[in-house]
Amino acid sequence: MNDDKYLRSIDDLEKIGCKWWPKEVRDEAMKVSILQYLLDTQEKFISLLTLADSNKQEKLFNLLDASDFEYHLFLKHIILLTDVGSEPIQRINTSFKDIFPNSKMLYKLGRKEHVYTFTSLPIKGKLDNKKMKIDTTENLQAECRNKNLCKDLINLLIYGAASTTPRTRAILYKCNAFEYLGKEDKIKQYVRENYIRVSRIIAGKTATDLGNVAQVYALNYLSKGLGDNYNLVNNGTIPGVKLDDEKDATFDIVVDRKNDKGRFKKYVGIEVSFQETSNSVAERKGREAQARFRNTNNKRCYVAYIIDGVGNFSRPAAMNDMCNNSHCNVAYTSSEFDLLIDFIKEKIG
Repeated sequence: MNDDKYLRSIDDLEKIGCKWWPKEVRDEAMKVSILQYLLDTQEKFISLLTLADSNKQEKLFNLLDASDFEYHLFLKHIILLTDVGSEPIQRINTSFKDIFPNSKMLYKLGRKEHVYTFTSLPIKGKLDNKKMKIDTTENLQAECRNKNLCKDLINLLIYGAASTTPRTRAILYKCNAFEYLGKEDKIKQYVRENYIRVSRIIAGKTATDLGNVAQVYALNYLSKGLGDNYNLVNNGTIPGVKLDDEKDATFDIVVDRKNDKGRFKKYVGIEVSFQETSNSVAERKGREAQARFRNTNNKRCYVAYIIDGVGNFSRPAAMNDMCNNSHCNVAYTSSEFDLLIDFIKEKIG
């Protein structure tokens, strides 16, 4: 291994790297993919709510039957809209016989009372996203396998806050979508205001590819490890650092210390290169490496690379360019991230 503990050779990185996408990154990519799919199908969801009638619960189900909008996809939207996730749904499932002893929900809209008879709830075992088939984009795009379960849950989440039983109303107080059914303007406002939560979750993760999620995951790990005394910017720049074409050099992550009042403020620009397949991204980062290193050095700042993935190891020339033009090279593992945190603290305080 290189005498400098912060510099790894290609051989070093290949020995200690994880080479294939870590489960944590795949899980994050899945979350982003699902949220983006919900945004993509939001207009159709709004149109179904607009055509529905709060006093005729079967009309909504008839609309779903007549459309190509699957029941479980509609359920996922309602879950997000009401902010009642799988954990509270599981608690309701566990206590179902206490909440609905006759497997019926009585609810009142205006002066009229309604009754819904559950046909699938409660279920045995854990009622989680996987059981509801709403855990992946692939499942959401597939044909619904259990309409009756979805009907029970949709009705519960739409009308629960109108229950005639005070205890049930208290449990399902968020479930008030019935107030907006058939009212286009109110529905659009209700849905879009609530979907701000989704936009905030997606913020900083606008692309659904694993590469960008890997970048965000690394940023979050470093942020937690460094603490409140440091600024971390996604896709940031270092003042005065340019590439050979005189354009500002954008780094995947830029770190500086908040209370650094020195004449020459120090920064660490970090590039994340994780390639499971061989493509041109590694080549581009390799071509830019020398200019990044030279111009960052001139500003008394630092360049670090997180390099991993079998696709990178199949392009030794590009990897060599990155490794030779860096102050710190680490692989994509927790222990290596911790080493990068040590480097940042040592170099910029």
